[in-house]
Amino acid sequence: MSNNHFQVYSIIFISVIFLACQTKSTNGSGSNLSFIGIDSSKFDSVISDKNVTLYHLVNKNGLTAIFTNYGARIVSLMVPDKESNPTDVVVGFNSINNYTTSSDPYYGATIGRYGNRIAKGKFSIDGIDYQTPINDGLNMLHGGPIGYQGVIWNAEKIDSSTIQFSYLSKDGEMGFPGNLNVKVTYRLRDDALKISYEATTDKKTIINLTNHAYFNLNGEGSGTILNHQLEIFSDQYTPIDSTLIPTGELANVKGTPFDFTKPEIIGKRIDLDNDQLKHGKGYDHNFILKENGDNKHAAHIIGDKSGIVMDVYTDQPGLQFYCGNFMTGKNVFKGGAKDDFRTAFCLETQHFPDSPNHPNFPSTELKAGETMKSESYYKFSIKK
Repeated sequence: MSNNHFQVYSIIFISVIFLACQTKSTNGSGSNLSFIGIDSSKFDSVISDKNVTLYHLVNKNGLTAIFTNYGARIVSLMVPDKESNPTDVVVGFNSINNYTTSSDPYYGATIGRYGNRIAKGKFSIDGIDYQTPINDGLNMLHGGPIGYQGVIWNAEKIDSSTIQFSYLSKDGEMGFPGNLNVKVTYRLRDDALKISYEATTDKKTIINLTNHAYFNLNGEGSGTILNHQLEIFSDQYTPIDSTLIPTGELANVKGTPFDFTKPEIIGKRIDLDNDQLKHGKGYDHNFILKENGDNKHAAHIIGDKSGIVMDVYTDQPGLQFYCGNFMTGKNVFKGGAKDDFRTAFCLETQHFPDSPNHPNFPSTELKAGETMKSESYYKFSIKK
């Protein structure tokens, strides 16, 4: 796509967004988002005596994103494909009821207080034992049955391309110690969606925040993601047991189906006779990012039909690659397609699963009075 072509497209696309997203109140909710299969009236609701609604962001380059304060989650993310067609690369639902009743409650959501799994829901801090609710076989998953995906966040729209969600996670909530004040800020920056996390506590606790967006770079409802091409900038991963808890080993990817150090088609090795793949029913593993510091390049992935490229950057030590192995087809997406097996993937920037129970993993403890800050962003372009 030429620069001139992209500029013309951006102007047209922004005009469409502007007309479609006129607000009906000052909170930033859209009155007509039907052009991406969303009827905003189906999101206006009251849950636990708190208002739930939609919020939209748009930037000068034609990126537009739709959020809800239920779970501080991404509902839609529109980017131009190789033919300049606006493409919704984040799968989701067209009503708040679908999110609250879905067999998978995590679509697009902010995950916490501790993302991923903790073995048997148990951990210790300074000799004190804590027990979180079990909600995934023998283990705790994504903060427990009512993690951050299932609560109503406060929302403040900073400007047309920035929104901040905040939530007070009280001491003892889901078994975690400390009153934790959490802020999640979404920003559309040029050709990227940037997610910033910030948290403070009044008592030592553990924390592992991430976002659980399900992506399909060919667009929601376009079928399997197995022909996407993926590169992960990692030489090691954390093997799991049959309950998807890390064994504690830091294993080399070389010579295994987990070697994405060079671009590979996702589906090429996903069904090989491999114990690790059997445990996860495919890829559902944490990769150890090999770069240090801020904004390290975590992954590069290309939609085979759309030509859309997504690059993931983060300051976190790990990246969970999940291939939709537990998608069941029981839920219906915004455009009417079902959430069939492996029709979306996740690249979740994170600390390692079950870190509190593995001293050799990076620490997830946050002390009273300290501030945890983290940033990840998803940058979009077109395959050249």
